[in-house]
Amino acid sequence: MLNIISVLIGLVALVLGIVPFLPFFAWGYWFVIPIAVVGAAIGALSSRNGGRNLNLILILIFGLRLMLGGGLI
Repeated sequence: MLNIISVLIGLVALVLGIVPFLPFFAWGYWFVIPIAVVGAAIGALSSRNGGRNLNLILILIFGLRLMLGGGLI
């Protein structure tokens, strides 16, 4: 059950992460990354790894995009 909740949180973070992918909106990742962190924490409590891995990949991609835009040093 926790894995399903983690995947749903990851999908919400993925949908919310589409808009900040556009130029000049990368500051939006400051709001999306914490959602993915919560999803990864819930996924870590689960016996399966799918939801946790999805959220960790989203954190990595969003963090990389934020660093490329100069929002994270």
